[in-house]
Amino acid sequence: MSLFVIKELFSTVPCADQSKLIENKNIALEHENQELRKQTGKPLHGLDRLIGNSPAMAQIHSMITQIAPTRATVLVQGESGTGKELVAGALHALSGRPAEKLVTVNCAALSPQLLESELFGHEKGAFTGATQRRIGRFEQANGGTLFLDEIGEIDQATQVKLLRALSEKTIERVGSNTSVKIDVRVIAATNKNLRKLVAKGEFREDLYYRLNVFPIEVPSLRDRVEDIPLLINELISRMEKEKRGSLRMNSAAIMSLCRHDWPGNVRELANLVERMAIMFPYGVVDAKDLPAKFRYIDTQGGDEPNGDEQDLHSLDGGNGLFGINIASVDSRPLLPTDGIDLKEYISSLEQSLIEQALDDSSGVVARAAEKLQIRRTTLVEKMRKYEVVRR
Repeated sequence: MSLFVIKELFSTVPCADQSKLIENKNIALEHENQELRKQTGKPLHGLDRLIGNSPAMAQIHSMITQIAPTRATVLVQGESGTGKELVAGALHALSGRPAEKLVTVNCAALSPQLLESELFGHEKGAFTGATQRRIGRFEQANGGTLFLDEIGEIDQATQVKLLRALSEKTIERVGSNTSVKIDVRVIAATNKNLRKLVAKGEFREDLYYRLNVFPIEVPSLRDRVEDIPLLINELISRMEKEKRGSLRMNSAAIMSLCRHDWPGNVRELANLVERMAIMFPYGVVDAKDLPAKFRYIDTQGGDEPNGDEQDLHSLDGGNGLFGINIASVDSRPLLPTDGIDLKEYISSLEQSLIEQALDDSSGVVARAAEKLQIRRTTLVEKMRKYEVVRR
């Protein structure tokens, strides 16, 4: 039914039947959206989620675009927190089967017995507690993509069954002798060196080569520091869209973060941005405001902020890609485009400052009141108001 016909019918139908027409209209709209996605080929979660303009990320984008339309097995390798699951999502979205399921299994989160049942399913009575047949993740992903995260954690027995599934395109449920044909594109990910595990005898060599048809190495954040300002912008934008607050960082703070080693990679950066948004809601973060381990620039000492700004803009070749949420050192607090509840903002800011003062004073109220330049009794009243307790 076309949207034009629905519109014409809607204008002539009594109110009692209009809810049914609204439902039909929504169904028609969804069908139309699905057709548009098929026609344009635009993914729901494609390369747009892999933020970065560095050469390392440009290469990742190129590799994903090249391999995604095929059915080849992909092995995604990289440190924890680099975004391996985002690479898997992009591969699925740009594949020839984006409308089908992307099924994810975290191999490290399950015991060997549970993992086997989770992957291949089981029959009723296969083991104690198996009260009914259960379809495994391979069958759930049939026609789509199966993402095996932390593949280096699986035990030897499960490795044998996984090898058969990849080589013969069939599986057997636990407790069954019947083979089930599957059509699944497998993407595996690991933060371990599988070659070393093979050398130690902890990972099957034949399985390694089955998985390693097309390897993708996701770079660590320390190897693409030029992407940090862009990532910060993206993380702040997401917080704003989700109504979880906002903030800005000046050039000194950005350059300080660019000098950090980032052992936790993008996940560590995301946690820091969220923490700063809680501590400095809608404010401007300077290098001195960062937690100690992220502080590599002293804006009150010898480092010159203007020089940091020049270094910062040199990261993007002078294209001004990073200026959306980067503030100057003396910038005022940020007013969101949608406005702000001033009373709530001031209360949140006041509570945050009280908590910081108490932390800096080791919980001594008199000393905290002195830092805040208010009377001790006033601070006690405010602590009672905000339910702030001494730590």
